[in-house]
Amino acid sequence: MENHRRIGAAYEEKAAKYLQSQGYQIIERNFRCKLGEIDLIAREQGVLVFLEVKYRKTGQYGEPTDAVTPMKQRTICRVADFYQMSRRIPESQSCRFDVVAILGEEVRVYKNAFFYENSRRM
Repeated sequence: MENHRRIGAAYEEKAAKYLQSQGYQIIERNFRCKLGEIDLIAREQGVLVFLEVKYRKTGQYGEPTDAVTPMKQRTICRVADFYQMSRRIPESQSCRFDVVAILGEEVRVYKNAFFYENSRRM
């Protein structure tokens, strides 16, 4: 399990560097609460962005985005709500949910990868 964490951390770092090169400002990493975790939280052009990072060595077992299931999406959205409330971020703040998919060495960012209708901000 420790090896999985180390690999995950390395690819989250790779994702963060890539995102910064694309104009994202990383403001938090691995935000955790009792509801779950969000890998990266950033700002891009005034938008608060919650990012899930998924890595696959090869496509043999599917795309990295396949792991962002509806259940995972709900968890991320609930954690995002908690984050915004705990940081007293105004409800008027625009936000979105992106997925960073790393397949081998290729990094792809899926902006607005999913929406959460029950979010206090959406």
